[in-house]
Amino acid sequence: MSAQLPQKILIVGGGTAGWMTAAALARMMAHRVEITLVESEAIGTVGVGEATIPPIRSFNAMLGLDEAEFMAETKATYKLGIEFENWTREGHSYFHPFGLHGASPDARYIHHYWLKLKALGDMPPLDDFSICTVAAKMGRCGMPSADPASVMSTFGSAFHFDAGLYAAYLRRYAEARRVTRVEGRVGHVALRGEDGFIESVTLESGERLDADFFIDCSGFRGLLIEQTLGAGYDDWTRYLPCDRAIAVPCARAGKMIPYTRSVAHRAGWRWRIPLQHRTGNGVVYASAHMSDDEALATLMAGLDGDALAEPNFLRFQTGVRRKFWVKNCLAIGLSSGFMEPLESTSIHLIQAGITKLLDFFPGADFKAANTEEYNRLARIEFEEIRDFLILHYKATERDDSAFWNYCRTMAVPETLKRRVDLFRAYGRIPPRAYDLFTATSWIAVFMGQDVMPEAYDPLVDAHDVAEVQARLLGARQRIAQTAQNLPAHDELLTHLLARAKRVA
Repeated sequence: MSAQLPQKILIVGGGTAGWMTAAALARMMAHRVEITLVESEAIGTVGVGEATIPPIRSFNAMLGLDEAEFMAETKATYKLGIEFENWTREGHSYFHPFGLHGASPDARYIHHYWLKLKALGDMPPLDDFSICTVAAKMGRCGMPSADPASVMSTFGSAFHFDAGLYAAYLRRYAEARRVTRVEGRVGHVALRGEDGFIESVTLESGERLDADFFIDCSGFRGLLIEQTLGAGYDDWTRYLPCDRAIAVPCARAGKMIPYTRSVAHRAGWRWRIPLQHRTGNGVVYASAHMSDDEALATLMAGLDGDALAEPNFLRFQTGVRRKFWVKNCLAIGLSSGFMEPLESTSIHLIQAGITKLLDFFPGADFKAANTEEYNRLARIEFEEIRDFLILHYKATERDDSAFWNYCRTMAVPETLKRRVDLFRAYGRIPPRAYDLFTATSWIAVFMGQDVMPEAYDPLVDAHDVAEVQARLLGARQRIAQTAQNLPAHDELLTHLLARAKRVA
């Protein structure tokens, strides 16, 4: 049996997607195959994806990155969740925490216990049973524990970081592991006559780059996957009607809070992401309901400090490629589809594409069964994330604008309707093999936006109510004490950055 690895891989496009892909492939196989990345400094990157979710930790760990060094290089801060303001109604807020509810891994039933006890009398808010929520509101942060008896075993965190610095950090990582970078813009893509596979790309300079496997990280335009191979695109704007964004960094003011803020306005929402050296800000809106000038005014009015750059205006169409992988070309990042950054999934979808690529890495013959399975699983993941994002818009009580009236009354995919119906019936969150968001996440948004179950899980009645109440209140007390003993977020960062400086 002959060697199966494609011998030459060409990544078209840099930025976060290109250099995450290059770094991962370099870690796995740069000693066996030739990996080249072509990008042009003249082509800007979107650069608004600065918030992440917990799976980023596994990606960094796979690369063997030191956390202190990573945070120093990318100006990162910790993220324990997202605070949503004005989504249910104006003046209302809730918190979507990472980690689990409870003091031990009993996330499946704790909200059912809480629902029963709440019906029987006064109960503290469900937020009190999340170490991430309690710590975030105190401005404190820590590290998870592997000890199941520890409250910190239910703790979860991710990062805010400068996406441009992350890409540059991974570029240095990849180039140190034999990845070759070529500067230039692609001017022509050549296909093989016998099967329509991509044969080469030619740069505007005239340089020709041949490869066996092409990875499209060219962003929204999908230079290879769409413009060359015509993969097709499914538009999901009817479910997620925002189609514009404006991003601008501003000077940092005050302490660095360990969470992202998402504040709804009359035609969308705006974000606030704290970094070590600045604050990332943006506004997302539907152009059918808000002008660019009004959106810009909304964004600038919400800045905590002086703007540090000119506003970056972005246009997008939420949706997904009908095929992520066509012949010998795979799309990763924005070239594969776009989800607005409401739940910080942009960088995760890059990571997910890379992870699936490693699970279904092709042989030199690019067998169809392998490609088709990748496409099937990637589609499922996009649809699961889509449904979770739609829930935020659909589960609103707002009726103060045409935008919110549309969102509140719109038809939703059957997959989301089934989830809503099941949760309303018995508070159940059905597990799904490729669902990115845990039961904790779904519960946080459902109950945070006042979508309440009509009944709790009947199995809860099999437990003594006094015993359950004592256990929950005891867990609440341990969570509060643990959070109080955690270091302040700024203090933890100072310690980590000092460690990184000593190592350097």
